[in-house]
Amino acid sequence: MRVMVVDDHPMWRDGVARDLTEAGYEVVATVGEGGQALRAAAAVRPELVVLDLRLPDLSGVEVARRLAAHDPQPRILVLSASGEQEDVLEAVKAGASGYLLKSASRQEFLDAVRRTAQGDAVFTPGLAGLVLGEYRRLAAQPVPADGPRLTERETQVLRLVAKGLSYRQIAERLVLSHRTVQNHVQNTLNKLQLHNRAQLIRYAIEQGLDGPGGD
Repeated sequence: MRVMVVDDHPMWRDGVARDLTEAGYEVVATVGEGGQALRAAAAVRPELVVLDLRLPDLSGVEVARRLAAHDPQPRILVLSASGEQEDVLEAVKAGASGYLLKSASRQEFLDAVRRTAQGDAVFTPGLAGLVLGEYRRLAAQPVPADGPRLTERETQVLRLVAKGLSYRQIAERLVLSHRTVQNHVQNTLNKLQLHNRAQLIRYAIEQGLDGPGGD
C-alpha cells in the first residue's frame, strides 16, 4: 500500500510517516501544503492519503475533493484535530473514506489505516452516527424507474454496507470471500456512477436499505 502523508506540522508529519513505515506501508511522499499534495499525488500515485484539514494554502477539504477526481482515486483518511460537525461532513462529502481525530492512539491510527486500505469507512467513535444522521436528513431523491438495476446479491451487500458493516464482516455474514464482497461493491459503484463508499452509503440510505430486513 503506497501512502502519502499531508500535514503542515513537520514533527507530526514525520511521526505519522515513521509509524506507517514501521507498520510495513510504503510512504511515497510527505508534504506540508495542499498544492504540493496535488502535485505529488499526480507524480507518485498514492493508493491512500492521510490528510490534515488545516493546511496553509488549500484546505484539506479542497485537496480531498480534487484527489477524489483522480483515476484511480486514492482512499483518503482525514487525520485532524477538529471534531466539529461541519469539518467532518464537508470532508466526507468531498470524498474522504474516513475521519480520525489526532487524539487517537498509535494503534487506533494504524487500525484505521488498515481498514481504510481495505475499503471500509472508518470514523472516530461518535462521528459515524453524525455522518449517517446527516445522510438521512439529506435523503430525498428517489431513483428513477429506469435507473440502474442491481442484482439480488449486490443489493444484499449494499444493504449491509448501509448498516455500517465492514467488508470483512459482510463476507462472514454472507459466507463470501473478502475479494468477492469488494467486487460486488465495485460493480455497484460502477452501475450507480458513484466514486466512493461514502457516496454509496448515502445512496443506500436514500433507498431505505439501512432499515431492518433483507440480510
